[in-house]
Amino acid sequence: MFPTPLYVILDRAAARGRELPALLEAVLAGGGRVVQLREKTMPMAELFPLARTLRERCRRAGALFIVNDRADLALALEADGLHVGQEDLPAAAARRILRPGMILGVSTHDEPQARRAREDGADYIAVGSIFPTGTKPGFQLVGLDLLRELRPRLGVPVVAIGGITEANAAQVMEAGADAAAVISAVCGTSDPREATARLLEVMQRPGRGPDGR
Repeated sequence: MFPTPLYVILDRAAARGRELPALLEAVLAGGGRVVQLREKTMPMAELFPLARTLRERCRRAGALFIVNDRADLALALEADGLHVGQEDLPAAAARRILRPGMILGVSTHDEPQARRAREDGADYIAVGSIFPTGTKPGFQLVGLDLLRELRPRLGVPVVAIGGITEANAAQVMEAGADAAAVISAVCGTSDPREATARLLEVMQRPGRGPDGR
């Protein structure tokens, strides 16, 4: 499903004042090909043209473009997919309204949530928070053990999220993740292009997974 194991979430709050189109260019230059737009506060009148610009650039680069939370925006943009959390539109409802072929991702924090997401039609399941994260302070920590337990049971790709950095990305992949989602590890760095490239190098190292994936 994912052209690369690195899943970069573009978030203005973590972007250190950078404009998101410039940040996206750096991610693409570093080799990133899975991008999510996460924007909780911008008025739709401003968000739609921004998201359309990002979507068009991803399309030209052959990168997946996924919208966080906003099913209406994902549909209007003909985005590649939608990602929802436990407090967003229920996954089953989202699955019913998405166009055929659109990817549905769901954030989960325990095994019952992960199993329900799969039953509701998720194409991939995000599991976290794996490590402490400044993006969502106080968020429920699940650690690597849950990732190891869930990966062989779910039958769909698993994306690790929460506090993932260049220093611990290899641990996440060795625990069985199909991809790892990052925000601050790319958006919050002084050189997001280099950060993207270095994360990909760590995550794509031969033999990184328990079965050599």
